[in-house]
This record gives sequence, structure tokens and C-alpha cells, in this order.
Amino acid sequence: MKAAGLTAAVIFFLCLMSAAHSGAAAGSEPASPSPGRVEVTLANGLRQDAEAIKKEFAEAGLSNVHIQFVRLGQPPPNIGIGPSVSAERARAAIRLARKYNRAVKILLPAHLFPPHFMTVASSNFDDAADFAINEEALRRLQDPSLTTDQFHEFYRSLTTPPKPTRR
Repeated sequence: MKAAGLTAAVIFFLCLMSAAHSGAAAGSEPASPSPGRVEVTLANGLRQDAEAIKKEFAEAGLSNVHIQFVRLGQPPPNIGIGPSVSAERARAAIRLARKYNRAVKILLPAHLFPPHFMTVASSNFDDAADFAINEEALRRLQDPSLTTDQFHEFYRSLTTPPKPTRR
């Protein structure tokens, strides 16, 4: 059952990526960079604060946010950041994920997402896509001195499985 859910999620994101790239003419640059979408899943107890939470995301530069709520329990403590999200926007998403979803303990690989897409507390992925992150590494991702390239290089290093050793 998990494989079917992962397959559906991958197909969905591939369709999103295709739609995002089909609007621009080859070789042309968009007039302004896309702010990207942020999908957020939160505990049901925060439902009454949805508008205030959306406002806080917008004030952090994440205005294209879609919030949904789980019916029971807590959503997973994960975050996924697309490969072209600016370091500033990624740090804002991490800060807000920690505030509204208790913690960030799992990273989802950037290659699973469209370039400017982020997700907080997604349950769309199999456990095989999860990469645990410790507090020290999370603090380093939040370092404001990291450029976008440095941020993504470090993020990729945290979400790349180790190569198997040959015997």
C-alpha cells in the first residue's frame, strides 16, 4: 500500500514540475522568480489559528502557503525543500515548522520536489525517503551565513544515502 502512495506522490510532483516548465519559452527567463508553494500539515488543535499562521508564513516571505490539518494525532516532523528554494525562504520554513509542528527531525530529499516547492509535515512519502537530522545539523542549515548554493549542498549531503561499500 505504501508503494502505491509513493508512486501517486511521485506522479503528482512530476505533473507539477511539467506544468511549471511548460509555461516558459525555451531560453527565456520569467519576469520575476516564482515564490513557490508551501504545503503545510498541522495538528488539528491549531485549526482555529489557521489565518494567523498563514499570516505569519506570508510575513516570512512564504505567501503561497496551503495549510491542512490531520484529524487525530501529530503530523510527521519532516520538511522537504525543493532544489531551487532560496536559503532565506528555506530557513523561514524550517523556523515555522519547528514552531508549529513541534520539531524537524526528518528531511525529505530535494529531488522529490519541484524547484521552488516546500512541504512541512508531509505524509505522502514512504519511510525510505526519510533522512533523520540531528539538532547540530539543523542549526547549521539555519545558519544565515550560508548562501543558497551552500545551503543546498549541505541539504543534499544530509539526504543522500551512503554509498555501499564493496567487499
